[in-house]
Amino acid sequence: MGSRDELIACSIPFLREVKDMTPGAEMERWLNDKYGEGSQLYQDLARLIKLGVAEGWAANQEVDGPNYRRSRILEPVPETFQFSITAVYMNSADPRRFKDEDDHDVLRGQYHGHPYGELNLVVPLDKGAELKGLQGWQGPGWTAPDPGSRHYPEVRGGAVIALFYLPAGRISYDFAAPS
Repeated sequence: MGSRDELIACSIPFLREVKDMTPGAEMERWLNDKYGEGSQLYQDLARLIKLGVAEGWAANQEVDGPNYRRSRILEPVPETFQFSITAVYMNSADPRRFKDEDDHDVLRGQYHGHPYGELNLVVPLDKGAELKGLQGWQGPGWTAPDPGSRHYPEVRGGAVIALFYLPAGRISYDFAAPS
């Protein structure tokens, strides 16, 4: 079994467990308590998605240059309880970065919405790298944006891989960003 198939197989028991939960702040706390950085699931998924990026099957399509890449690893299928699996690579060392209110270099991605929410495993590649989530900046762990939520993905402190599971594969880039 290759590392892509291993990642999908590793995801299935997790998706079976969470398939009837609703993403949001409460689920995000639960995910970080039960499947945080020290858990076997986090370690396995983080190892496999790093392999995917290194082997070129994950986050291999440039969205806006080499520091912002994405790929759909698997469309929603019955075996994953109709969750899709996607990976994004973002690196705040990108020349398009800006300074946030705390003087950190931040890279901002495409504004988008989650009609049914999102479960997002955050895997920093650089020590101290973080992804902005519902509850603020998240290092190794999870974010779980609510159904109907919209945001810019943002990273600071270096490179991050986000491995995310979308109910019904739903994500929309058709929303107008706030001005």
